[in-house]
Amino acid sequence: MMTRLSNNTPTYFQRAATVLKRLPAFIVSSLLALSTIVVMGCSNAPTEQILPAGSNVVALGDSLTYGYGATPENAYPNVLADLSNWQVANAGINGNTSRDVLARVDGVILQHPDLVLLGVGGNDVLQRVQPATTSENITAIISKLKAADIQVVLIAQPYFSASALLGKASDNPLYKDIAKAEKVPLYSDGWSKVLSNDRLKSDQIHANPAGYQEFAKGLFVYLQNEGLAR
Repeated sequence: MMTRLSNNTPTYFQRAATVLKRLPAFIVSSLLALSTIVVMGCSNAPTEQILPAGSNVVALGDSLTYGYGATPENAYPNVLADLSNWQVANAGINGNTSRDVLARVDGVILQHPDLVLLGVGGNDVLQRVQPATTSENITAIISKLKAADIQVVLIAQPYFSASALLGKASDNPLYKDIAKAEKVPLYSDGWSKVLSNDRLKSDQIHANPAGYQEFAKGLFVYLQNEGLAR
C-alpha cells in the first residue's frame, strides 16, 4: 500500500534545499558549477540552423572547388547539391589564390547566399605566398561574409609539401588557427584524405570524379553533424 504524503511532509526539493543551506557557501558554488558543466557537456544540440531544401549556397574557391580533373557534373558542389537538395553555385576558379578570391568575394555577397563553403589556399602554397599573407586574405574573406550576415564553413586544404606530392597529404595548419580565431566551422581532412589515395586522384593535387564524390559525401555528413543539413 502506498503511503500518502501529508501537506506537511517535505518534498525532495525542500529537503535538498535544507541540505544546501547547511553546506559552506564555497561547496554550494562548486556543486552548482559542476552541474552546469555536466549539463552542457551532455548536450548534442546542433550548433547551427538547418538550411531547408532550395537554400542558396555558394562553393567559393579554386580548382578543387571548380572540379579540375572531372566534368562539371562531377565537381563536388554539384554532388553536394544532389545530396542536400540545396541550390549550390560553383564559384571555383582554376588557379585562384586567396588574394584572387578576396578580390571577388563582394560579387558573391551580392548573390545573398545562405551559406558559403570557402576552400582556398592551396595555390598560395604552390606560388610560395607567405602563410601570414594567406591567413590575412582568408580572414578578410570571412570577415566580409560575416559582416553581410552570411554563414561560412571553412574547408581546409592540404599543405603541398614534398611528402604530399609523394601521396601523404595533410592539412595546412593555418586553417585550424583561422577557424578558431574567427569562430567559424572547419571541415578538416576532407581533401587530405582524398589526395592521399591514388584511386581518388586525377593528378598529384586534384581529385578525379570518384574523389570529388567522396569529398562531397564527407562534407555533407559534416554539415549534418554541424546542424546545417538534414
